[in-house]
Amino acid sequence: MQAIWKGAVSFGLVHVPVKMYSSTEDKDIPLRLLHREHKEPIHYKRTCAKCEQEVPWNDIVKGYEYKEGHYVTFEHQELEDLASETSREIRIVDFVDLTEIDPVYYQKTYYLSPEETGQHVYKLLVSALESTHKIGVAHVTIRQKSSLAAVRVIDGVLCLATMFYDEELRDPSQIPDLPDKEKVDRRELDMAKMLIEGLTGNFEPEKYRNEYKERLRTAIKDKMDGKEVQVAPEDKATNVLDLMDALQASLKQLRPLEEPDKGSSKSSKSRSAARSKRTGA
Repeated sequence: MQAIWKGAVSFGLVHVPVKMYSSTEDKDIPLRLLHREHKEPIHYKRTCAKCEQEVPWNDIVKGYEYKEGHYVTFEHQELEDLASETSREIRIVDFVDLTEIDPVYYQKTYYLSPEETGQHVYKLLVSALESTHKIGVAHVTIRQKSSLAAVRVIDGVLCLATMFYDEELRDPSQIPDLPDKEKVDRRELDMAKMLIEGLTGNFEPEKYRNEYKERLRTAIKDKMDGKEVQVAPEDKATNVLDLMDALQASLKQLRPLEEPDKGSSKSSKSRSAARSKRTGA
């Protein structure tokens, strides 16, 4: 893997020199935009609305529109200088429990590896976070974008998850058509809880598959073989009269399911223990 950022994790007066790597990779099937008639790729050009000429990258600046049609502009180096003060530091300002942070705040996770000179202090921070079951809340600037971040340990590796600032989250009260906070029917609630309990298990990420990508891959192969793309018919909704009928029908579907054998239960417990170790729980 290629490092995308170099800097240091700091807490107090302690600095941990690290390199940053993306923890995920794009597995989507690439589809290009083509002209329907000629089957040739569509290209986009950077053009100026005034002179209608294509503009090279070295003639492009960034600007903030403070009034319609009026901008203050920034050269690339000016933005670099503004970010340079903190661009090479992951500055931990607080330590908190992982459960205190709602997942809505998380953006993207990166792996952090130690520089040669920081092996010892890197191990120290990993061990301290694991033993205290804490994560660090930090400020970081990556590619001229400032983010809140969580520094945590996953499988013995120091990781950084960029986060939204609180001001970036929309107020849920702005969502239209939310139901009133009224009491629900007790019987419906009990059945809903039974249904949730019946469907509850351990989180096993490897069992979830990208079904759309699999259908797309099959469709691509069919088209390459000159076949017509076969689309599975949509499931027709059952004729459920009301919510109670839907809950009862759902519970009936759970009953035929066999109880997991002891080996399966033991395996699930092992996986659960491994996950607990990763999260520091």
